[in-house]
Amino acid sequence: MKYLYVPPFPVRLLFPQCIWNTKAEKILLTFDDGPVPGNTEKILQKLDDYKIKSLFFAVGNNIIKNPGLASEILREGHTIGNHTMNHTVLPKVNKIRIEDEVTSFTRLSKDELGYTVKYFRPPHGRMNYEINNIVKRNGLKTIMWSLLTYDYKGDLAEVKKSLKYLKSESIVIFHDSIKSKNIITDALNLFIETAAKKNLFIGTPEECLK
Repeated sequence: MKYLYVPPFPVRLLFPQCIWNTKAEKILLTFDDGPVPGNTEKILQKLDDYKIKSLFFAVGNNIIKNPGLASEILREGHTIGNHTMNHTVLPKVNKIRIEDEVTSFTRLSKDELGYTVKYFRPPHGRMNYEINNIVKRNGLKTIMWSLLTYDYKGDLAEVKKSLKYLKSESIVIFHDSIKSKNIITDALNLFIETAAKKNLFIGTPEECLK
């Protein structure tokens, strides 16, 4: 069952240039698919309560719809990463579309937020060598994950199962999408409590990805 939550080693070997674990013995907390009203704010408040800095892999069209929320993420001292413009499953589209999904997000971030992105995460974790080459050519580092919490299923029991595999170098993925809205506060409380019980520390993106 572990492979459902932690990407198996053979998968990691296919893309060794991707970052699967933190570079320090600290956990990196990440969020995908936002910013989304009604959820991103709750997450930002919880992170502020615990003085945690996280990496938000935002979707470009959600930034266009919610520019204030995107700006708030940055004002709170968090990091924004490139999760494409439209959350497109990249292996299903051609090379020109992949390039556009990546570069359009980077341009939007610079033009609308005054922010230069450094990190990329492919939607659904779907990666291939063409995508990797395009991302690398655009000067971005691909950040995958080592613990999938399944918070998007909206079931706190699923999150609890995943946290059995929480380790000191884990890159943990939650979502600030509408799907996790009803459980995200409890899920984050559970994550923080589990880390504390295991005597694990949560780092900043800069510490974890240096």
